[in-house]
Amino acid sequence: MSLLSRTSIALIVGVALGGGLSLTHSVLADRDTAESLPLQDLQAFVEILNRVKTDYVEEIDDKTLIDNAIRGMLSGLDPHSSFLSADEFKDMSAATSGKFGGLGIEVQMHNGFVRVVSPIDDTPAARAGIMPGDLIVRIDDQAVKGLELSDAVKLMRGEPGTMITLEIARETSPQPITLELERAIIKVTSVRSQRLAPTLGYVRISNFTTETGKSLSAEIAKLKKDAQDQQLDGLILDLRNNPGGVLDAAVQVSDVFLNDGVVVSMQGRDERSRREFKASQGDELDGKPLVVMINAGSASASEIVAGALQDRRRAVIVGTKSFGKGSVQTIMPLNNESAIKLTTALYYSPLGRSIQADGIEPDVTIRPLLVSEDKNAGFAPITEAELRGSLRNGNKKDEEEDQDKDEDAKADDAAAEGEDIDPFADAEKLAERDYALYEALNLLKGLVIATSKD
Repeated sequence: MSLLSRTSIALIVGVALGGGLSLTHSVLADRDTAESLPLQDLQAFVEILNRVKTDYVEEIDDKTLIDNAIRGMLSGLDPHSSFLSADEFKDMSAATSGKFGGLGIEVQMHNGFVRVVSPIDDTPAARAGIMPGDLIVRIDDQAVKGLELSDAVKLMRGEPGTMITLEIARETSPQPITLELERAIIKVTSVRSQRLAPTLGYVRISNFTTETGKSLSAEIAKLKKDAQDQQLDGLILDLRNNPGGVLDAAVQVSDVFLNDGVVVSMQGRDERSRREFKASQGDELDGKPLVVMINAGSASASEIVAGALQDRRRAVIVGTKSFGKGSVQTIMPLNNESAIKLTTALYYSPLGRSIQADGIEPDVTIRPLLVSEDKNAGFAPITEAELRGSLRNGNKKDEEEDQDKDEDAKADDAAAEGEDIDPFADAEKLAERDYALYEALNLLKGLVIATSKD
């Protein structure tokens, strides 16, 4: 299984989905090493283990102590490496297949609270009005402060049809917001489409599952069939607030619009982690203009697609700077049905750009319109570079890394904060409902006119 996760996210509440992972299932799992074991350090570990067992105020079983030690060892490496219990491993497998139970939100820890990265389209969380950036401070009667992320996720899990109450802290609200949600089985529809004009299409990809590539091809075929004279002159691909998913899906989505060449490459310390993915013959849009929308919520697999299409000059990238998650996690199953998720490589765009902690800069910046006269309204989204222990971009000098914060990274787009946007509104109403999409549509119309005169 290959995945590309974003932030040490417990991904979807009711499940732990890694937002965009990659690599093979266990390509490095049986690697031989000539290095001798640090016996003195291991003796110290065993001594500490025995001291805890005998002297801690409460009795703790061996499995709990060892599991906690493993979690600490992996979480201390970087924000994305982690230990997956047997249940968490099963949840991740279910999530990447596109069907799982829960509320339908991607979450991460932030200053001791559970922060919402993004609600998934058409889920209880999205319908209840949960927004990116919300802090979950209380789950039913349990305060979240001080809990591990996995413990918070467990509290939010439950049988479909049961109710849960969340207390939310939101930047734009002076008082906590209380929301009551009904748990449900979440079936992710990762690809949706709509015609925005007689011959112009719109495709929204909310995350990358094993079925996303096939679904995209089906939606494009549908748009062509429904278009005027069955002619599709251009397309908008919306990757805003898409946290990533399966690497193979990102390659397949890029391949839909490319005829050949490199899509993405991976480079790690071990030669077996170095791979290169190429596109096959056949552009399903027949070379017609393509506009790709990104924002600070676009991460991992989304950045692979945006970077590939940008480097190959196949699409115009619009919006705001992406999240900057460019590391690759390998899922390594263990004998006891658990697994570890280990960062083993960085991925690179066709031109050799590392996106790690740097993100994708759009070709055309489209800033959100805020209903406020305060120029400082809103809040700056968290990026990969700000995460504790985040890997540095190997292509950048140390002194340059202090200058990473810029106005684009601080600009939230309309779908990343504020009201829940319906991307399928009539084109005439887009300026009011989704300004970024409205501008992207205008740009696409201009590209169609320009290319038609060539």
